[in-house]
This record gives sequence, C-alpha cells and structure tokens, in this order.
Amino acid sequence: MSVDPSPRITGESLSHPAGGQPSEAAERPPRATGTSAVEVRRSARRSRTVSAYREGDRTIVLIPARMSEAEERRWVGVMLDKLAAQESRRILGDGELTERAERLSSQYFSGRVTPTSVRWVTNQNTRWGSCTPAEGSIRLSHRLQGMPEYVVDYVLVHELAHLLVPGHGPRFWRLLESYPRTERARGYLEGVIAAERLPHLPVTDGER
Repeated sequence: MSVDPSPRITGESLSHPAGGQPSEAAERPPRATGTSAVEVRRSARRSRTVSAYREGDRTIVLIPARMSEAEERRWVGVMLDKLAAQESRRILGDGELTERAERLSSQYFSGRVTPTSVRWVTNQNTRWGSCTPAEGSIRLSHRLQGMPEYVVDYVLVHELAHLLVPGHGPRFWRLLESYPRTERARGYLEGVIAAERLPHLPVTDGER
C-alpha cells in the first residue's frame, strides 16, 4: 500500500513510559477510534514513543501496546494537533495544487473532470475558490494558505464538482458527499469567517 506523502510526526517521546516492556512479540491488530478518519495501531515493539502520519483520508497513530485508554485518547489528540500544525506551515505551489486536484478527481469523481490549471490568487477575499468550467481552470484564495490540507482539499473538491455541475443544487451536494471531510472543512471555514467578524477589542497595557 502506498503512503500519501503528507506530513508525518515520528518518534514523539512519552513523558511517562506506558508500562514496562511488553511481553507480546507481535503487534495487536489496528483499532479505529471514534471516527473512521483516525486509526490507532498498538505495537508490542514500541514502548516509549508515539508516531502519526496521514495515509490517504486516514490518520494513523502508532502507540505502545500497553498504553491505557486514557493515555491513548490524550496522545491521539496531541498527535492530531501536531500534524495539523505541521500542515498549516506547508504551502502547496501551483503545480502541486494541480497534481492534488487531479488526484482528488480520480479519488472522488472517478477522474471524470481534469482541471487545466489550479493556482493561488490574491483577488478573492470574499470567496475561498472559483472556477471557469469552459476553461477547466480553478483558482483558490490565498487566504487558504496555511490552513489544514483537508480544508484546501475540500475547496478543491468543491470547485472540481462545479466543473461538473454549476450551481449549488441537490446534484452538486450529492457529489460533495463523496468527500468524507466535507462537514468538518465547512465547519472550519465557517469558524474562520465568524472569527473575522468578531469586534477587535483594544489591548490594554496589562495584556501586552
């Protein structure tokens, strides 16, 4: 199985060892957490480190076999935050955006749409993305730069869907249902918009 070349966090040392050395020689089978997007794999060979990486639409978190359920929940949260922070520092170039859009089209739309170009633009402050179906071109707002990659992917999928279906009718939203992080990404973007609308309170000397 090929691994998506997405951010990876490896060798995060535990502040407290999860028990002693495990006696089992083999890894326990992987177990999904509360969401299918995250998979926890316990390893008998791992005793003092936690690792995490993206694999397609999933996040794989590797933990010691004897870690408690509470420790597991805590470390999954820690690693997800670290991956998100790492993703937020990575800005894709226009060429990478085009390649990513082609992969997303193949993954979610069976390759039915192939964009001719995908690029960042700085003149879209009220929209996250736009497209020109006649040209097959997609433009993403520079405001997306630094946001988690699953959010950028959602906007790409959104615009790819528009190359197939104009408007936001039922058929369009059925296409978006194929992307598993649609609701999460929409919630993230709605949160960004809501934060931008908050009044900017003056900073007092005691808060500097």
